[in-house]
Formats: sequence, C-alpha cells, structure tokens
Amino acid sequence: MVDLTKPLAYRVRPKTLDEFVGQEHVLGKDKILYRTIKADRLSSIILWGPPGCGKTSLAKVISETTKYKFMRINAVTSGVSDIKNAVEEAKNFMLNPTGKCILFIDEIHRFNKLQQDALLPFVEDGTVILIGATTENPYFEVNKALISRSMVVRLEPLSKENILQVLKHALKSEEGLGTFNVKIEDSTLDTIAELSGGDVRTALNGLEVAVLTTKMDSDGCITITDEIAAESIQKKKSMFDKSGDSHYDNISAFIKSMRGSDPDAAVFYLARAIDGGEDPVFLARRITICASEDVGMANPNALVVANSAMQAVMSIGMPESRIILAEAAIYVAESKKSNASYLAIDKALEDVRTKNTGEIPMHIRNAPAEGMKEFGYHEGYLYPHDFPGHVVEQQYLPDKMLGTKYYVKDENIE
Repeated sequence: MVDLTKPLAYRVRPKTLDEFVGQEHVLGKDKILYRTIKADRLSSIILWGPPGCGKTSLAKVISETTKYKFMRINAVTSGVSDIKNAVEEAKNFMLNPTGKCILFIDEIHRFNKLQQDALLPFVEDGTVILIGATTENPYFEVNKALISRSMVVRLEPLSKENILQVLKHALKSEEGLGTFNVKIEDSTLDTIAELSGGDVRTALNGLEVAVLTTKMDSDGCITITDEIAAESIQKKKSMFDKSGDSHYDNISAFIKSMRGSDPDAAVFYLARAIDGGEDPVFLARRITICASEDVGMANPNALVVANSAMQAVMSIGMPESRIILAEAAIYVAESKKSNASYLAIDKALEDVRTKNTGEIPMHIRNAPAEGMKEFGYHEGYLYPHDFPGHVVEQQYLPDKMLGTKYYVKDENIE
C-alpha cells in the first residue's frame, strides 16, 4: 500500500543515479561527480542550487549507494552537540567499522561560524565526508576553510522537459499516483511544468493537490483540466529572492541592461525584482546611479528624470510606482551613454590619494580677511565674467598637476 501521508515528492524520489533526472552538466556519465558517486569515492561537496532542483534527492541517492554510515542533520534545528554526536557515532568502530561517515547538512548556510568551525577539523581529518545543501551562494555564506576542502557543485533549475519526465513517472509509479485512475492531457502537464518555474517539488505538489482534490467522474476517472492544474499550483514560482543570491544577480542584470541600452531586458529584470518584493526605493536609487554613471554628460536630463522618479516613488508607493520605475528605467536605457564623468572623478580621486599633487594656486585661493592678500591670497585672479564669452585663460590646477586631463569628451557628448 502507498503511504499517502507522505508527500508525492518524497515518495517518488530517485533511489539510484540512473533514476535521477536532470543536472546532466554535473551528473552525466562522463562527469567527475557521477563517477565518484558510482565508485563510492566521494569527497566533501557543497550542493548549491535553487529549491526543488534535486539537492536532497541527490543526497538520498548517495545514502542508498554508499558503504559509509550516512547521517543527516538540518542546520535550522541542529547545533554543535549534534555534530559531536555524529562524529562520536562515526568513530565507534563497533557500530561503524569504516570509522567515517557521510554527514548531510541541509541548509548549511544557516550554520553560524561557531557551528561551521566545530565541523571543520573532522572534515579535515576525513572522519566526516560533508554533503552540504544550500540555496544561498556558499562563497558568501559558508566558512572559507570548509569551501577550500569541498567541491562546490552548482545545480540549475530543472528544465521543463526534465519536470515533464518526473511528472509522467509519478503518474505511472505505484509509489506515486499509479493507483489512481488519472486522466490528464500532455498540454496540462506542460502547464504544470511551466508554472513550477524549474522547481520539481512545486510541480509534484501541484499535481498531487490536483489529483487528491478532484472527484471521480461517472467513468471512475479523475480528470485534471488546465483550470484545475493552474488552481492547484496557484502561481508561477518566482526565481527571485530579495534576501538571497538572486537579489544580486537580478539587480546586476537590471543595471547592465540599462547600461547596454536594452529597454526590454531592463523592464524584464525590473518586473522580476518587483514581483519578488524588492524595495522600490532601492530600485529607484539604482536607476539614478545608472543615469549618472552610465548616461552622464551624453544626456544630463536622465539624472533629472531618475531623481524625480525616486522622489515620486517615495511619495506614492506601490503598486503605482511600478509605472514610474518602468518609465525611468526605459528613459535611462534609451539614452545615449557616456561614462566620462565617472572616469574623470575616479582618476582624480586616485591622484589625490596616491600622489603629491602640490598646492592650490594662490590667485584662486579664498581671502576672507583683508590681511591675507598681503600674502598673495587671491592676488592676480581674473574674473571670467569681465572677459568676452565669460571665459579667460588662467591657471587653475596646481603646478604639479598642470596638463593633467580628467574629463575627456567622447562621441556621445555634444
């Protein structure tokens, strides 16, 4: 009998590498990870990828195939004592003749520094073969010493074809929904796969909800329509997490799209950020920075538009601010680009910080007190407005910096 109290995603998890679907870039038969798992010669690894991409399933496959003792803890509920208990159990030769264990730590990014430090010596001496799973960038969240002793494996969201394969297997498998008389069109399965956003767990949960909440028809079939499928899975899963690694990836893509003069891409990444709950004022600030850094003197009005948009966003709020943000982002993306101001100030800052730049010329110094003029302050200054065109040739840079060029006009500056 199938235990329906356990989720469908749990019941149809792969038991062997050959049953594992997706991630061919690291689990193809010619890949090192596939070969080390097959040969049971695994070293410590960090599995990094979005929810529902197969991190826990891969750990389950390893647990079914390895000769080593396999233990699992969750970083949310476990502490240093749990690590020590696992190590003591691994070192008990009466219970574990190999003297080592594979320790799977789910959500390892939630371990604090003390907990990660407690794990390090046992990974280093080989007592623990670590399998860490994380949705966050391990290079930011995991101890550098642990990273250096582990292989970081980047898992990708599953393709729609991968998810369709898993869904069809779940419908046929007796451990899945094979005991139900389910009638569902391929196009409806395609809808579920599309709405899952690369998360196979979301797809399986949606399919299970659809089946378990739909009554049999007169023919004894459970017919799943597009409407039932869409209702069961609710909404396409967002691939954006404003608190995670995807926050930085998305904002980087947003800025680069504006810089690259692609308004469609800019609006797309803006939409991802808004849908993921990003702070609209933060987005407005990034548009303003781009207007100055990347548009600059090619269209100085871009900064005016961007700054006005930021003020409007702070006054109005969401959801109407989405329109203001889109208008500003499109304006910046469509504008001619020049980074001349950006290059100028950075070069000047480098000189100020690293060189002996000399003294300010006396004739352009301030002389608020009458007696200062006796020392040459302000002496010989030529007031530009007293000359034709309101311009006059005189020295402004210190003697040591004469001839230095910071601002260089490019072809986009009029």
